[in-house]
Parts: sequence; C-alpha cells; structure tokens
Amino acid sequence: MAGKPTIRVLRITVDQILKALAANIDLKDILDDYPELEKEDIKAVLNIRWPTG
Repeated sequence: MAGKPTIRVLRITVDQILKALAANIDLKDILDDYPELEKEDIKAVLNIRWPTG
C-alpha cells in the first residue's frame, strides 16, 4: 500500500476498488466486503478516475 492512494483513512486502496469494479463485482457486494466503505466512497473513487466536470 505504500504510496498508493487510499480511501479516507481506511486501509483500502483506490486500486482495490477499481479492480473489483473492473471484475464486474456488484456494488452491494463490494460494500458487503468492505463494511466501512460508503456508497459515496465508491463515487469518489470513480470521480477521481473519470472526472465529470
């Protein structure tokens, strides 16, 4: 994890979430696997990767 961006102060990397999404893992399943995550965290990851504005 050294040097990789993480979500908030959680030890979950942006890369972990992007890989899960790329593997077509359902959002609900990701949130179940990482109960400390919130839906807004996933939105923030996607906004970092693909800004909309």
